[in-house]
Formats: sequence, C-alpha cells, structure tokens
Amino acid sequence: MPVLATNAESETGIPTSLSNELPSETMEEIEHTCPQPRLTLSAPAPFAGDTSCQCKAPHEKLTIAQARLGTPVDRPVRVYADGIFDLFHAGHARALMQAKTLFPNSYLLVGVCSDDLTHEFKGFTVMNEAERYEALRHCRYVDEVIRDAPWTLTPEFLEKHKIDFVAHDDIPYSSAGSDDVYKHIKEAGMFVPTQRTEGISTSDIITRIVRDYDVYARRNLQRGYTAKELNVSFINEKKYRFQNQVDKMKEKVKNVEEKSKEFVNRVEERSHDLIQKWEEKSREFIGNFLELFGPDGAWQMFQERSGRMLQALSPRQSPTSSPTRGRSPSRSPSPPSPWLFRKASPPSSPKAASASISSMSEGDEDEK
Repeated sequence: MPVLATNAESETGIPTSLSNELPSETMEEIEHTCPQPRLTLSAPAPFAGDTSCQCKAPHEKLTIAQARLGTPVDRPVRVYADGIFDLFHAGHARALMQAKTLFPNSYLLVGVCSDDLTHEFKGFTVMNEAERYEALRHCRYVDEVIRDAPWTLTPEFLEKHKIDFVAHDDIPYSSAGSDDVYKHIKEAGMFVPTQRTEGISTSDIITRIVRDYDVYARRNLQRGYTAKELNVSFINEKKYRFQNQVDKMKEKVKNVEEKSKEFVNRVEERSHDLIQKWEEKSREFIGNFLELFGPDGAWQMFQERSGRMLQALSPRQSPTSSPTRGRSPSRSPSPPSPWLFRKASPPSSPKAASASISSMSEGDEDEK
C-alpha cells in the first residue's frame, strides 16, 4: 500500500502521527519495503546493519489500539526490546515471547548492550558481548539483533531503526543518572509493558554459584579443569580433591549398603516362604497322624478288628458240666500256632495300615 513521504516530527524529536494532516507540497507515493518476520527457524536471526530498515517510505506513528487491530496492513509493527541478556535463561526468553506476540504482525528487534556500557552502568558479566549476541540470534522469537545498543534510547536511534514500540517490564529502571530510562518513551505513548518471570534472573543464577562455590570448584576439578584455570590455590585444590575422594568412598559405601539391604530383603522373603511351607507341611503331617492314630483313626479300627479275629480263631472252652472224654495217651494236644500269640505291631506307615485292614476285612468276609 503506498504512503505519503513526509518529515513531520514532534518537539521531542519523536515522529508524530500524520493521520489528520497532509503536507501542502507535492507528495510522492512510496511502497513499504520493510523486512518481514522470520517464517523459518532453520537459521539464526540476522544482525542489523548500519540501517536496520532500508525502507524509504515514512512510518506513520501508530497507537497501541491500532497496532492490536492489525494496522497497518502493508508492513509489520516494529517492536524493540533491549537488555544485557547475560547467562540467557527462561526469563529472558519469556519476555521476548511476550514482546513478539504483542500484536498480530510484529517484527521483533532486540538490542544488546556492549561490554563497555554494561561494565560502566551495571557491572561485570559472565558472558562477553559476542557470546550474548549469539545467544539472542538463536532465540526463536527474535527477528533481528542490534549490536552495541544504546543505554538510553534516543529519537535518532528510534528513527534510524523505524521503531514503533518499545517493550520492557513496567518497573522503573533507574540508571545513568535517571530515575527511569524509559520515561520519555512512556510519555510518547510508545511503551508496551511485559511481565517479569519470578524466581529466575541472572543475579539469582550467579548467587547460586557463589553460594555453592566449593561444590562447583570440586565439580570442575573432577571434570579435568586445572586449579590455575579455576583460580584455586594449591591448598584448596588439595582440599577439594580430598573431598572428592571422600565423596567417592561414601558413594561406594552407600552402594554396598543398598546391595546388602537388597540381599537381606531377599533372604527374609525366602525365609518367609520356607516358614510358610514348613507350616503347611507340619499341618498336613499332624492331620495325617490324627487321621491314623486318633480315636476314630485307622489304627484304632485295626486293633479292634485284630481283637475280633483273635477271638474268632481261638478255641472255645468246654462247659464244666459236660463229661470229659478220654484222651488217648498216644495223642498229645497240638501246640497253638505261634502267630495267634504274636503281639500285633503298629504298621510302619498309613498305607501299610490300610492294607492290613483291607486284608482283615477280606478275611472276615471269608469266615462268614
């Protein structure tokens, strides 16, 4: 969509809206050639050149309401977010995600301050500027990275990169002799707030490392770093290495204890199984014993039947009133069979007892 070229500016130097004013001089229709948001994530975001946007068409000032409705339709809304981005973490990524999704069609430019500016106004960083630049280039929400970004945004910088809105958290950022470096951006209606992520920040990460310095020093010594690289004294190096050896020994002892506990548990399980089987077998044995030798058992029946058989086989005595017969002197009474007076011995097993009883029963039937 063609727009009209103009050079109108406010008193503060920030471009003003041209929606209600048209210049009287001859106006030339120019189409927007602004870069579009990245559609693929197969390559990192580009660095901004001397001029971020080569588009010659003027950028009319937008309100937040217009931008949220998708205006203008012929170019993306250019949103700028800046910071140090040291030890790039999830809080940084979430802030950039919010800036990217503020409007339906946004082109996110991210400014990263240099080491010199950061060390002057904020303090030393863990990562150098080149590492911080590269970290931002590989964030999926970033369309363009501006190196050596200014600490305080100037109208010239906003115009040079044709920035429509600035995204940052709403907490006043006092620095460089100002109570809030974004105050003039807020007054111009170009500031869009984002939300901070609680519980994560670069300062928090550094605090964890400093608090547990000994742990991380021992960790890196164990991974092959030298004491010189870690800036560790000779005495501390020996102390850390000794502590590493102690930790290894503790780990071995812990492993042995765990294995011994597992062995004891297995033995207990086996012993429980054996005791349970012994109890089952003992109950079975007692039941069989009672079934055989109890009051109504097979052995009692065997004894009763043996007694009846003995009574049936033994000779009956003659009555006293009957006359006595003369016995021939040549014949003598035959001695009784020895098996009749043999004492019955208990069977050796339940099966033998059952067999004896069965044979006796058959004998009884034969007698009958």
